Amino acid sequence: MYELVQISEKCYYINCPAKIGVYVEDKDNVYLIDSGNDKDAGRKVRQLLDRNGWHLTAILNTHSNADHIGGNKYLQAQTGCKIYAGGIEAAFTKYPLLEPSFLYGGYPCRDLRHKFLLAQESDVTDFSDEGFPKEIEVISLPGHFFDMVGFRMPDEVVFLADCISSRQTLDKYAVSFIYDVNAYLETLDKVERMEAAMFVPSHAEASADIKELVRYNRSKVYEVKKQILSICSKPLCFEEILQEVFRKYGLVMNFEQYVLVGSTIRSYLSWMKDEGGLAAEFQDNMLVWRVADGDNTKETGGMV
Repeated sequence: MYELVQISEKCYYINCPAKIGVYVEDKDNVYLIDSGNDKDAGRKVRQLLDRNGWHLTAILNTHSNADHIGGNKYLQAQTGCKIYAGGIEAAFTKYPLLEPSFLYGGYPCRDLRHKFLLAQESDVTDFSDEGFPKEIEVISLPGHFFDMVGFRMPDEVVFLADCISSRQTLDKYAVSFIYDVNAYLETLDKVERMEAAMFVPSHAEASADIKELVRYNRSKVYEVKKQILSICSKPLCFEEILQEVFRKYGLVMNFEQYVLVGSTIRSYLSWMKDEGGLAAEFQDNMLVWRVADGDNTKETGGMV
């Protein structure tokens, strides 16, 4: 764990739970793509950089989930590096309490205020800043999170953040975290059309060809949609729907799974209501969901 893997003349990744990219600008200066999940990750990264004689110029954050920005504060304090982030992700990085608050839908109890969901705050600079390396392309990849991005390096290595998961992860957990399902599907279409020398997803193996894995991720979205339609054959409230999702996929409920899977299922419900597949109504002061009358929404994305 935390070994350095070279994938091109100037690009590496650090093999850890959420892969950290390394772009070597010259023999002395490097950029990181994300920073790991906590201070300990940041310390290991700094030791690795020191062993190679590299100075950390900046961290380029793909998005603000705690497992991608957890090392920010330590590395910024130790090296004085800049941290680049954009849009809503910049706000969450600067004010990380927003993540567990958003996931829970209110002030998070102590069970949700820990390093896996709550990073330490760090100072951020927007991608539009004149100091941002012009040779690096910022690629918009929304869906998994608000304003998530990837990066294309000069040697055609593309860091994809969390827009695709490995088959093993999808088969184990079934419901991957998604904020905006429609935007996520559009991002998958975009990534499937991309060409690069190498793709580096944060939670899947680096590969020159990811089209099949993209299709598998897409098929899982439609599988979850189909399950929700089956569950909502009778009117149910959100908690009952969530309980059935956990039962169908053999998941175990705890605070982290409740907010991560729960937030994702709420996003599915919104997407399916907007496209006409589900109807929502208030009964006895309770919001209930059911299959819409005459539902004929598209169910594509067969298994690969």
